[in-house]
Amino acid sequence: MHTTFSDGKNTPEEMIQSAIEKGLETIGLSDHSHSESDDCGMTPEGTIAYRKEVERLKPIYAGKIRALCGLERDYYSDDTYSYDYIIGSVHSIRQPDGYYLCVDNTPEILSEGVEKYYAGDWFAMIEDFFALEKDIVSQTKCDIIGHFDLVTKFNEQHHFFDTDHPRYRKAWQTAVDELLKTGKPFEINTGAISRGYRTEPYPSAEIRQYIREHGGTLILSSDAHAKENIAFQFDRWAANL
Repeated sequence: MHTTFSDGKNTPEEMIQSAIEKGLETIGLSDHSHSESDDCGMTPEGTIAYRKEVERLKPIYAGKIRALCGLERDYYSDDTYSYDYIIGSVHSIRQPDGYYLCVDNTPEILSEGVEKYYAGDWFAMIEDFFALEKDIVSQTKCDIIGHFDLVTKFNEQHHFFDTDHPRYRKAWQTAVDELLKTGKPFEINTGAISRGYRTEPYPSAEIRQYIREHGGTLILSSDAHAKENIAFQFDRWAANL
């Protein structure tokens, strides 16, 4: 979950207090890492302040909840600090001219980027995205694989591309097969549902089934950017674990 140190709406303490009210036993704070590719990431100074604040809060609430100081580390992040846990995520694809094509900013930015850099070939962009995803564990040293198919954020009802297309399936299956070797869990991320972008979590039902059938592990993550969305729809999606 994210706080005002990156792109969240509430402070770490407000998130902790809300989690206590919801009856949770553990809370994992994980603001966005500093990265030249991610405008939502913390500044270097903000990263230090974030770490200090969470460490300050841990003993204050220790009798009520276990608070973890985590990080959502972007593929292109330069953050090398140690954390209680790390979520590894791909948010953008670096282009030859140095531009970072963000896949989850707005549908307009993504569509224009696909036209400019891929001549309108959505599957070429997707293949580049999953090529990065394939290496997310080795690149970020993460403990959890974040929103694996984020590239579909604006694609419900096949708005931009067909997820049944052989090129799409080959791209994500190649990445999943490689990541399964690491033994790291994939998150079932309900954040895009809580923010109104999707009606089902990442990854898709087909990908979740593939992960389970091939011995992978799934965990729930609300990717909350506001206190009211902590543990969003966990009761509904717990059966998918």
